[in-house]
Amino acid sequence: MSAIIEITESAQSYLGDLLSKQDADGIGVRVFVTQPGTPYAETCLAYCRPGEEEEEDLRQDGAVFPVYIDKTSAAYLEEAVVDYNPDRMGGQLTIKAPNAKMPKVSADSPLAEQITYVLYSDINPGLAAHGGEIKLVELTDDDIAILQFGGGCQGCSAVDLTLKDGVEKTLLEKIPQLKGIRDVTDHTVTDNAYFK
Repeated sequence: MSAIIEITESAQSYLGDLLSKQDADGIGVRVFVTQPGTPYAETCLAYCRPGEEEEEDLRQDGAVFPVYIDKTSAAYLEEAVVDYNPDRMGGQLTIKAPNAKMPKVSADSPLAEQITYVLYSDINPGLAAHGGEIKLVELTDDDIAILQFGGGCQGCSAVDLTLKDGVEKTLLEKIPQLKGIRDVTDHTVTDNAYFK
């Protein structure tokens, strides 16, 4: 099968070395997403000895070791990249799976799904550094997205800037059929605000 996940050469080298120390011929890795399609989704990579793969797993070729992908996780693993960055402390293996929290959408997908996808993949990762997030509450009949800010964004003094220059600009660029956005958050509540 064609590759769903990209495993960089440095990651293949690092993982290949780890797998060679496991004393099991034909050992590979299995990749899956726990709670796929939710804000709590986590991408996992585990050792997979011969016979430990699930019957419906997809086998991806092209790596120096067997790679099994959980069938139900496959749509959430599209465009995922496994990489290894060596450093003085031993290095770090990273898995970036931009579609883990929500599978990739297309121009044919319902407008609400497209909005939620852009929020989760493009906007919320930047707000997470401030403990914030935005979610779609409703889509009006005239294609206005009703959004709600949460966490560090609720009551934040920079919310207007974030809304106009960041959120609205990004959503309208990526989803041309969207007519506008409206914020329904009660910003008088500043308990968790990042900037007060």
